[in-house]
Parts: sequence; C-alpha cells; structure tokens
Amino acid sequence: MHVVRHLRDHQDRSDIPAFDIVDKDGIANLIRAIGPEIKAPGRLAVGILADANDDPRARWQEIADKLRKAGVETPNWPASTGGVVVTGEVGRPRVGVWLMPDNRSPGELEDFVARLIPEGDAVWPLAGRYVSGIPADARRFKPGKITRARIHAWLATRAEPRKMGAAIAVGDLDATAPLATTFAEWLRAVFSPADPLPPA
Repeated sequence: MHVVRHLRDHQDRSDIPAFDIVDKDGIANLIRAIGPEIKAPGRLAVGILADANDDPRARWQEIADKLRKAGVETPNWPASTGGVVVTGEVGRPRVGVWLMPDNRSPGELEDFVARLIPEGDAVWPLAGRYVSGIPADARRFKPGKITRARIHAWLATRAEPRKMGAAIAVGDLDATAPLATTFAEWLRAVFSPADPLPPA
C-alpha cells in the first residue's frame, strides 16, 4: 500500500488521478472482494495488485476466473510485462491487474522493490552476502523469502532506515527505474479514463 502511494506521489500528479488504496489483508480476502468491488455502484476503475509468488500463471488464473464471473473478459495470460487493463460490461469499471513483481516472474513486492535499488549500489551485493551467510539453523525466514530478507538488510544501512514506501519518498529507492516507470504507466492506464486502453 505504501509503496504504491509513494510511487504514485512521485509521478506528475496531473497524470494520475487520486484513487483509494485498500489493503485486503491477504490473497484470499482480495480474491473474495473482486466481484463486490467491481459491482460497487459508481465505481469507475479497480486496480488489482497481488504477489505472483511461486506460480504467476496460477495466480493470474485465480484472478481472471473471478473477473470473468463479474462480467470482465480477460486474456488467458497477459500479453506483456506491463500489466493488464480491460473494460467489462457496459456500466462496469475499467479493471487493471498487476502481479508483482513484473507480471511474468515468480516473486512478490520485495522483488519489485529490489529493482528500484539504484544501479551500481555498493551495499546491495553485501546485503546478499550477509543473508546468504546466515546459517540455516539461525534463519527465521522461509527459504523463498531471501529477497525480502536482503531488502530489509539493505534498508537497515540507509542514513535513516525506513520502510520500503518511505525509502521511495526520500530517494533511497529510484522511483524512475524502468520497472517503476512501467508500473506508473499501468496506474495511468487504469485510473485515467482519457487514456486509450493498452493492448491486454
């Protein structure tokens, strides 16, 4: 939620209209909320943001099935790494879907944020060595969460350690990195009705 807000706020505010960001507190709740959110009276646009985790295609199918049940036709698989924006039946909102990190790769928010670390940063490889050097019996994170541990180790080395969203706000993370720019373009496509729909 905070990463999205800070990335949005670093863009030209006239480009991306204001929108509410709602944390559904887990994928199960998010999936259940898709139909009701799309059918809410007066809703103009809905952006759905979820971690791909280990299986991007399975996560996409789970979301796409709910969208189709709500009257929003979706592609079988996103045609590009720039997310998906589609329109549903008449009177239904524009709907965008973005799977972290890049709509193709397995991973989660931290994998997206890792790609906002400035190129050539000297501490990032050291954070990787630190996390890799933690003995298996001393690790308190799951095997698939190495990037998450590495990101937070890196954040701890900033002048004033902050959470990921706040690190964007102060410039520790690069809001103009290619993936951040692509994500901002997706936000514009979802929430700016005057913009033409990109190919799904």
